Amino acid sequence: MDGKQRRLDHPIVIGIAGGTGSGKTTVTKKILKRLDTSRISLFSHDNYYKDISEFAGEDPSLINFDHPNSLDTDLLIQHIRSIKACESVQQPIYDFTTFRRKNETLDMTPMQIIIVEGILIFHPQELRELMDIKIFVDTDADERLIRRIQRDTIERGRSLERILGRYTKTVKPMHMRFVEPSKVWADIIIPRGGDNKVAIDLVASEINRLMNSGESL
Repeated sequence: MDGKQRRLDHPIVIGIAGGTGSGKTTVTKKILKRLDTSRISLFSHDNYYKDISEFAGEDPSLINFDHPNSLDTDLLIQHIRSIKACESVQQPIYDFTTFRRKNETLDMTPMQIIIVEGILIFHPQELRELMDIKIFVDTDADERLIRRIQRDTIERGRSLERILGRYTKTVKPMHMRFVEPSKVWADIIIPRGGDNKVAIDLVASEINRLMNSGESL
């Protein structure tokens, strides 16, 4: 068995968490630009939101999508375990405009590096224990709110009134209850999100080193 195969037998799982609008997706993209993406699988916790059909006809505006119960984390855990066991999985794709999972899925094959990205990924003990490296993107609350407004108006077609209402009712309280406390589990904290080039370069360099050295953590 050659060195490449030995490394594949022991994939490295990297979790990237942070509050809504913290820039964790930007950080993830910038890290990926510095790596050989042909050796990486990316799992977004956002794709594991439960389909609206599972909420018994409840109005989407009344559902707390910022609570862990709105996500099918058990399925994500199952998928990460399968990938670590060198088994392919079908990652769902969630549509934020319809609150439904799309019919198509993402074919995820085993890779040397597995990146898991999402707001609440450090909250469930069973999920974070699957991770070798845990990174938390820490950004000022006002900056996170501005980014959320920009994203939800442009990408999801939501009104400012609706965005601010949800932020006050669920986003901020759930952040303080679940996301902020989960920062204690992080191995690395990146302040200022995607603007922190030094931290991103350091993380990418370490991942590259692990990929090329064949070390297991």
